[in-house]
Parts: sequence; C-alpha cells; structure tokens
Amino acid sequence: MVGVFESLHLYHRIDQMGLRGIEIMLKKKKIGVIGMGNMGEALVSGLVHSRSAIPENIICSDIRKDKLKSIKEVYGVVTANNNLDVVKASEIVIYSIKPQIMASILKETAACLDMSKVIISIAAGVPLAAIESCLNKDLRVIRVMPNIAASVKEGAAAIAAGKYVLKDDLKIAKAIFDSVGKSVIIEEELMDTITGLSGSGPAYIFLIVDALADAGVKMGLSREDALFLSSQTVLGAAKLLMETKEHPGKLKDRVTSPGGTAIAALHTLEQGGLRTTLINAVEVATKRSKELGEMMMKNFSEG
Repeated sequence: MVGVFESLHLYHRIDQMGLRGIEIMLKKKKIGVIGMGNMGEALVSGLVHSRSAIPENIICSDIRKDKLKSIKEVYGVVTANNNLDVVKASEIVIYSIKPQIMASILKETAACLDMSKVIISIAAGVPLAAIESCLNKDLRVIRVMPNIAASVKEGAAAIAAGKYVLKDDLKIAKAIFDSVGKSVIIEEELMDTITGLSGSGPAYIFLIVDALADAGVKMGLSREDALFLSSQTVLGAAKLLMETKEHPGKLKDRVTSPGGTAIAALHTLEQGGLRTTLINAVEVATKRSKELGEMMMKNFSEG
C-alpha cells in the first residue's frame, strides 16, 4: 500500500470516469462523525441533502445529548452514546473535533481503529504524523482543512493523505467534502499554506465586505442596502471567476474603462497597498499555522 501516491499531484482532479463508482461506493459505507459542532453538522447536512450518503448509514456522537437529539430529528441519522460505538459501527470515521482534545479522543477510540477503516481528521493544525504517533499503528489516515463556508455548501477544502491511504480512500474523502463545497488534493507540506489562504480566507473577505458596506454608508446608502450590495458583489465576482475560468486580471480589465470610475478606485487601492497587505496576511497566517502545528506535535508527544 505504501507508495500509491508517488505523484500525489496527479490526483488534484479526480478522474470523472470513476466518479459514479465512488458515489455508489460511498452510499454503501457506514460513516461515523465524532463531534457535532458547526463543521460536523455541516458535513452531515451535506451528505444527507446531496444524497451522497444514506442517513441510516451515518452515525454521530457528541458530548451534548440535546444536540444529538436535534441532529437525529433533523437529518434522520443514527446517534451513538459514545465515541467508541461510532468507531465500531463505521467504515469511515471523521474526527470533527477541536485540536486540543484530539489526542484524548484518539486514545479513547484507538482500540477499534485498524486498517479496515478510513480515518479522516479535520482537527485544525494537527499533522498526520501527530495522529500516527499518537495511535502508534499503521492506519489509513487522511487530513482535511475545510473552511466555515461548508455550512452553506460552498466550502473550500484541502485533502492530504497519510502513507497507507489508498487511491479510492482519497476519492471517497473528496466526495464527502465536495458534498459541502469543493475540494482539492494536496501534499501535506502545503497544508499550512491552505490554512493561511482558504482556511482563514473567509475572515479576510468578511473584513473586505464590512469595509465596502461602511463605504456605502458613508456615501449615503442604508446599512442594510450597503451590506447586501457588498455581499452580492463579492458573490457575483467569485461566481464569474469560477464559471468563466478567466484570469482575474483579465476580468478586472473588462470592468475598467479609460478614465472611468473603476480604474480611479483601483489606483487608490494600489496606493493603499491592498494587494501587498493580502499577500502578507496569507504569509503570516501560514507561518502561524506552522507554529501551531509544531506546538501540537509537541503536545501529542508529551501526552
């Protein structure tokens, strides 16, 4: 099994010819989700509403009994009294928990983890090496960095494979996260960059939208209209980029006419260093992600 990903970048776009087979395969799988926070519920919702998985095949656990009751009523999934029951019943186990408790939950469920299961971690900043060293056994472990937009089915996720992961395991992981947005498969060494770009990225966009809305209010718009127009403008621009697949610079040129309003505004943005500031923001977030990952490795080894 080792060496399946000699050229991992070849799997950035899953072969469409095999997509139907993966969809059928995923529907037959028992999927366990440990942790029903925002991301855990988003995944359950995406899997159910996209019909990627059958509700009866999804087993969930959470420390909050009222949350489990709600999840069961809304989505028709199965709930379990404890995390170990989830792992026992599942072929795919998704750890949707905070990084601070990841080591303890892994150890709690370790007895039922083996090579028959695909293990997916979305615990931010926890490297594959930390998970593997914590469990101290050969396992098919996948690390995923999603973002908050998964809660509205527009998430951006990056997927990285551990050394024992099979090609179909990655395809299944991609199908799961494509149910709540779009995903790419990368080498784990790039995960910190993903965290700095798309993981933290929604915060940058929220700030930009808020600033645009403030500008609209300053120039006479109501707060409600300014916020709506700012949000819709960002949404429309992003959709235009995704659907046309044009370079953003080319689309920018289509908006700017000689001596017009857009080019005057762009000149001001360049003077203010918007481009440089955004690049710097991604860079510092990436560096911080690396620091947190190193701290997590240390904590896991000491634990």
